[in-house]
Amino acid sequence: MVHKKKIRLRIKNYKLKIKKKEKSFRISVLFFFLFNFSFLIVFTSCQTDLQTINQITSVANLPSETAKDAEILYSDSGRVQMKLTAKELDRFSGENPYIELPSGMHIFFYDDSFRVNSELKSDYGKRFEKNGKMEAKRNVEVINVKGEKLNTEHLIWEEAKEMIYTEAFVKITTEDEVIYGNGLESNQDFTKYKIKNIKGTINLKDEEGDE
Repeated sequence: MVHKKKIRLRIKNYKLKIKKKEKSFRISVLFFFLFNFSFLIVFTSCQTDLQTINQITSVANLPSETAKDAEILYSDSGRVQMKLTAKELDRFSGENPYIELPSGMHIFFYDDSFRVNSELKSDYGKRFEKNGKMEAKRNVEVINVKGEKLNTEHLIWEEAKEMIYTEAFVKITTEDEVIYGNGLESNQDFTKYKIKNIKGTINLKDEEGDE
């Protein structure tokens, strides 16, 4: 009898353990479901917020005005100083409005008699309207009235100071020589210029004499 009683006790204890495990398993499943459901809500909410932010950002980055085959004239006291032509022009408004010329630009600088005394070309342009700075990038070329040519990859033109400058590599080709260097400052007509750090010079007349 004593032996049977011990067996029953063991069976009861065993059943009790099973019930505890089932209860624990149910609680775990319920917790797992609630956790994942809450995570799904939070994740969906984050996705929605990100989509909204991306949409607002996309709209904010759109130009307020767009033009094709644009032409702009800049004048001072009734005198035309410069004409800019571009295949594509985008104007962005806001605190710091600017004009972007993603397909390149061609600028003509005029003297007092409305004659072209220099030209500037580049594959990309950007003009900041507040400070009157123009930035030219990629295959920048400037030609003055003498036929001297400047080639570089980056150039800044300050309208108020009527000067152009760069810290990039430059190549200047004149009738007599080709000059290479880093950095340049010049008047906007490109008739008075200074290379900051000359790297080399090739005398074209000497080469013609050798031939």
